[in-house]
Amino acid sequence: MELKQKEIRLLREDEIECRVSLIKETGLSLLLYKDARVDQKILDEIFTPFGWKRSHQIMDGNLYCTVEVWDEDKKQWVGKQDVGTTSYAEKEKGQASDSFKRACFNWGIGRELYTAPFIWIPAKFAGIQRKENRYISNERFHVQSIAYDETRAICSLVIVNSKRQVVYVQNSADAEVKVKTGKSEKKSVEKGITKSQKRKLELELERTGVSLGMVLERYHLKKEDELTESIYEQAMKDLKVSKSLDAA
Repeated sequence: MELKQKEIRLLREDEIECRVSLIKETGLSLLLYKDARVDQKILDEIFTPFGWKRSHQIMDGNLYCTVEVWDEDKKQWVGKQDVGTTSYAEKEKGQASDSFKRACFNWGIGRELYTAPFIWIPAKFAGIQRKENRYISNERFHVQSIAYDETRAICSLVIVNSKRQVVYVQNSADAEVKVKTGKSEKKSVEKGITKSQKRKLELELERTGVSLGMVLERYHLKKEDELTESIYEQAMKDLKVSKSLDAA
């Protein structure tokens, strides 16, 4: 297969890391990352373990990485290069890893992460604590699901915390989106809830005394029509473990 015909696949949810960018008393923001192991795995998948190579060069005191792949049609190596940034822990290792990941971005691996929205997690879901003159959080966040549109931009994103609570939702509720996983492609449609599901939700709200407004606020929704099946299922799980209003 010619190099130009090989398409870099989009990242799956289990290949994406959530890292804290900023912490305040009211909440924290997250950034989406990939690590070098993901880059290596995808390069192996697309070009085979023998179809790519990496090298490092120091220029003007900075460490650069070049990732080359074999073009069978032209019978030559084609490379893309980028520079790494300094790591506070292990300087050389950090720069080597960072320059490699940046070079892989140039090949298109994980480039879709640049289309991520601003992700803000309210303090009540983030376990924020004050330590001396700063705020910290030991909470861990994970991407539960992700989908992309025809331009390879993120159009649907669900993030959960370590308790599996949904803490962030970006949703294209009425739009059909393409989800690319590995070499196959499937279509996924975020559907709204049915009348039966709506009634079950109403009964749980009556039992617990929780208002619909509280549910919408928790999942960052503006109106009931934005409730999807995945959010409904998570909301029902959370409500099931809540005490009844009469027992409270």
